[in-house]
Order: sequence, then C-alpha cells, then structure tokens
Amino acid sequence: MSEPREKQAAIQEHGLVRFGLGLANWSERWFPDPLIFALLGIVIVFVAGLLLGESPAKLAIQGGKNFWTLVPFTMQMVMIIIGGYVVASTPIVYRAIQRLAGIPKTPRGAVALVALFSMLTSLVSWGLSLIFSGLFVRELAHRVKGLDYRAAGAAGYLGLGAVWAMGLSSSAAMLMATKTAMPATLFNISGLIPLTQTLFLWQSIATTVILIAVSVLIAYFSTPSAENARTAESYGIQHQPIRASLEARSKPGEWLEYSPVLTILVAALLCWYLADTFRTSPQGALAALDLNTYNLMFITVGLLLHWRPKRFMRAVADCVPATGGVLIQFPFYAVIFGMIVGTGIADRLAKLFASISTHNTYPLVVAVYSAVLGVFIPSGGSKWIVEAPYVLQAANLHQVHLGWVVQIYNASEALPNLINPFWMLPLLGILKLKARDIVGYGMLQLAVHVPVVFFLCWLFARYIPYVPPVK
Repeated sequence: MSEPREKQAAIQEHGLVRFGLGLANWSERWFPDPLIFALLGIVIVFVAGLLLGESPAKLAIQGGKNFWTLVPFTMQMVMIIIGGYVVASTPIVYRAIQRLAGIPKTPRGAVALVALFSMLTSLVSWGLSLIFSGLFVRELAHRVKGLDYRAAGAAGYLGLGAVWAMGLSSSAAMLMATKTAMPATLFNISGLIPLTQTLFLWQSIATTVILIAVSVLIAYFSTPSAENARTAESYGIQHQPIRASLEARSKPGEWLEYSPVLTILVAALLCWYLADTFRTSPQGALAALDLNTYNLMFITVGLLLHWRPKRFMRAVADCVPATGGVLIQFPFYAVIFGMIVGTGIADRLAKLFASISTHNTYPLVVAVYSAVLGVFIPSGGSKWIVEAPYVLQAANLHQVHLGWVVQIYNASEALPNLINPFWMLPLLGILKLKARDIVGYGMLQLAVHVPVVFFLCWLFARYIPYVPPVK
C-alpha cells in the first residue's frame, strides 16, 4: 500500500526538518523540567566552590542568604508575562490580527508575515509576542489554504528565539538600568547602565535589523508548498475565534465589575504618573524607562483596552498559570548568584575569563559562553543574574564597553531558545501543538543564526570605546 501523500511529501521535501523533529522527540523524552536545571546548578556551583577552596558553610550561608534577593526582579518578570497577555487578548488587538490575516495569499507569504510580526512585537514585549503570534497563526490557518501549521508555529516563536532580548523587555538591559532591581554587589561592579548604552546603541539596532531580515528570509524559503503542507486540519485543530463578550451580569453587586468608570479613573491617574515620570527624569525620558515603568505602561494599556474590570481580570486569570515556572525558579537562581558573588568564585571566574581572552577576543568568548549556558538555564533574566558579576568584571579588566557586553549577552543567550521548549509553552498552548512539531524549523534557524550572531558581536565591539562604570 502506498504511503499517505503527507508522509510521502515529508520524505521528499523535509530532510532537514525530519532531523530537527528527531532531535525534538529525543528532547521531549529526555529533557527534564527546567526546575531540575536550577537545582542542578546549585549543586554544581556548590561542588565547584569546594574544589576552589571555599568552605561548605560559607557557600551554604551565602546561597541561603540570597534566596529572596531576586523577589523584586521575579515579580517584574511575572508582570511582563501578564502585561503582554492582557494587551494581546484585548478586542482591539484581536481585530488588528484578523485584518493582518487577510493580507497574505500564499503559505510562504503568510509564514514570512508571522515571522516579521513575531519579531517586531517581541521588541516591545516577549510576552505580547507569544500571545499575538499564537492568535495570528491560528487566524491564518483557516484563511490561507495549504498553510503548513508547523512552519507557521515556528515562525511565531522567532521573536523569542531571535531578537526579543534586543528590545524593551530585555531582562538584562532593563535590570542594568534599574537600580532597585539590581543586587548591590552587581551595582558595585558595573554601576547603572542606561538603555542608551545598551538597547539604543546603533550597533545594537543594526544587529537587530540584520537578524530580523535573516530570520524572515529563512522562514520564507523553508516553508513547504501547499501540496506538501501539514495543515492545522491534519492535526485535528479547528478554528476557534476569541469571544470578546462577557457573561450577563447576575447580581447587583457586580455592576462596578462591568462598568468602565473605575477603569477610566485609575488609568487616567496612572497615565498622569507615567507622563510626569518621563517629563521629570533628570537624565532624559529614555532613562526613565526601567522595568517598573515599562510594566506599568503595559498594565495601564491592558486595563484601558479591556475597558471593563471583569474582562481585564479574566485575561489576568487566563495567563497566571504561565507564570508558575518563573515564580518558583528565580529564588533558586538567586541561591546560585549568592554562592558566586558572596564567595571568591566570582573573582576567580573573572580572572579565568580575562586570562583566556584579550580585548579583541573577549566579545566572542562571552557570546559563545552565554549561548552554551543558555541551553541549561533557559531564562535570560535569571541566567544574567548568575553570569553578570564575573562577565562584567572581566569586561572592566579588558576595557570592553559594558553596555555592548550586555547586548552580546542578549543576542547570544537567545539562540538556544530556538530549540528549547521552556518559553514555547504559552505559544504551544494556543496552537495546540507540541514542541517537537516546530523545533525542526528552529534547528534550521539556529544553524544560520549562530555564525551571524557571533560575527556581529565580535565586529561591532571593535567600534565602541570603553566607558568606566557610572555609580
């Protein structure tokens, strides 16, 4: 008996994708929960400290003492997820998604458009990008005949795998610009690094533009023809548009939940505060854009666009389960941070980085190290907390621009996201797919991105003069 046409097509056209799916199947079977990596990291750092001559008591005390150090940063990460979801799920944004979905007429055009908007929205918020892209792909799946659902889903994840950390929700850049979120020991090494010295460097903007162009081209040319596509229908997935209406009010006490009066008043107050924050910032408006301000802007916009408190709270309740991993893992990463910076480990690692590199090679060393470490710690914010003390200290020794080191980290640590399922979960939940369904295309993107990112990190570092820390 001949094989089904879809299976024949996959054999004929998708050799590289089959390899990626095979790797994803292995990963799905053997890849543990991300919390295991946090716990394993504590054990590894503890043992490494012992081998370096640190006392077990000091390692344990410094680790435990810092368990709650990242509480402000943890909540800031949670609010990024919530803010992104409440904005993406508003009726006005969903109507925009429906209009965008009417533009492409071919599968390749649709996948390329998903890739583009996934990355553009990720520059505003990675939380927004995941939700927006998932809804966009779902809308396109029933409009564009022959759309490969896997390729479209992978394109929707490109924001997290390519450029999110180069945008406004960059955990590392925002942390370095927010004194209240930064541990004092890290501030003593680097001082504050404003966004003008990270995200808004021309080298950073150029890198972002190049990565977006490369990603869209790969997505476009790797999309299978309509005849060979695995469509949403082949997965048994039916189109289900978002219902914007609320259930009828049943109790007199609920009237304020359905009225926009409080929404308008509270949003007006918050807008007033935000306007004053940007107006009175002594170092300019961009300096006022830290994690707290950024998250408050998203919450305010989401509150206004949902219009009624009842709808806003429904959106918040829908996305809260996606924050569980961040809430429980970040305190354990803080233990790793405490053991590194509270003992002599940070100094030893800084000297190691300095000894194996020069001023010219240090950017490449940081890029490779950050990408490799990202395979094991799939969280840009928590990994930066662990990595920043010795990376920035070594950068000072080599006199490499600290802001560009942050951006080297941002560009390279995102690379493993292309194949790591940790942050795929919100997108996969909307698409009703599994990680193995889209990781094959992520492998293809990764093969091209690695040399491009490493080269740009090394090249642009040569044209940014070192600036001593400002404390």
